Amino acid sequence: MENTHNPAAVIDAETFSVRRTIHISAAPEKVWRTVTEPELISQWFGQLTLTGAGAGVGALGTIGWPGERRVPIRVETFDPQTTVSYRWWNEEDPLPETVDEQRSTVFTFTLEKVPGGTQLTVVETGFDQTSDPAQFMADHRGGWDAELDKLVALLERDA
Repeated sequence: MENTHNPAAVIDAETFSVRRTIHISAAPEKVWRTVTEPELISQWFGQLTLTGAGAGVGALGTIGWPGERRVPIRVETFDPQTTVSYRWWNEEDPLPETVDEQRSTVFTFTLEKVPGGTQLTVVETGFDQTSDPAQFMADHRGGWDAELDKLVALLERDA
C-alpha cells in the first residue's frame, strides 16, 4: 500500500535514527488509542501483546508479523495523548527472552493536534548499537513507510 500524501521516512546517519512525520485525518484521541492499545496496534503494525503495568511504562511483551518470529518489546515512556515509546529487539540471533538494553532500538510516537487531524512523528533511535546500522536503518525506513501508510489507511477509512 502506498500513501502519496505523506512524505517518506528519512535516515539521519549522524544520529543513527529514522524519522517520519505524517498527517492523519483523525482526532488525536483516536490516533493515540491506535498507537498504544495492543489490539489496535495489531490491526496496522505487528501482532503485539503486552503484560504488566497496563499499557504504561514497563509493560513487557512481544511483537511479530505473520511468518516471522516474535521479538521482545517494552514500553519505555508513556505521556498520555502526547508521546509513547517502545524498545524492541532487532538482531537476528540469539533472541533474548526480554529486551536487551545494549542491542535494541527505541521508537517514539509523538502526536500533535493540527487543523484537520493529527500530526504523528515516529523517531527510531539506537541503530548505532546494532550489528549493521546502515542496513537496519534502511530496512526500518522502508518499514515505517509501509506500516504508517497502513495506519493512515485504517484511521482515514473509518473517519
